[in-house]
Amino acid sequence: MGIRLGTYEKAAAGIVLLSVLIGIVLYPSMPDMMASHWNAAGQVDGYMPRFWGLFLMPIISAVLLGLFVMIPKIDPLAKNIRKFRKQFDMFVLLLMLFMIYIYLLTIGWNFGVRFGMGQALSPALALLFYYAGVMMEESKRNWFIGVRTPWTMSSDRVWNETNRMGGKLMRAAGVIALLGVVFPDLAFVLILAPALAFAVFSVVYSYVLFRKGPKRRR
Repeated sequence: MGIRLGTYEKAAAGIVLLSVLIGIVLYPSMPDMMASHWNAAGQVDGYMPRFWGLFLMPIISAVLLGLFVMIPKIDPLAKNIRKFRKQFDMFVLLLMLFMIYIYLLTIGWNFGVRFGMGQALSPALALLFYYAGVMMEESKRNWFIGVRTPWTMSSDRVWNETNRMGGKLMRAAGVIALLGVVFPDLAFVLILAPALAFAVFSVVYSYVLFRKGPKRRR
């Protein structure tokens, strides 16, 4: 049975294809070894050969897109994903836009354009975090998207309450990440610290909710 792509998925696939075309066109212009990784201070600390520097990101994007296309088809709780499918599809599109944005930043740097990588990443990650929060608040119990702990997967009540709270925290993390534009020296801290705090809080919060009330499963 063939896989039919929706409007958002086609747009996301177009973004991946665009990144491949950009790599093909720019291949002769890139250095043999391309800067490919930056540390927390915004300094380059990793290089890779030109082929991988230009095509690794499109490959990763294609794999991610393929995974997200399959999730609503292979999840045992696919009926629940359909309940927030619009938010799910929009998140996938934003993720592909985020990937090509990183790709273009990398290409720009290797062309000699200099900027603070953390500062440049802040607005894109802020948007991605914020919309991830929107999606989480709308999400229903499933095996791939949202806060998935043994306790959220065992109870619709715990799932809903945890992901509503988690969604608010992710949106807050997005706002905090945006401050990296104003405070470039702290950009990576403002991105990573709220995300780590969210991960720890979500696990603890889901367990506390589970212990406080009756389990509901369907």
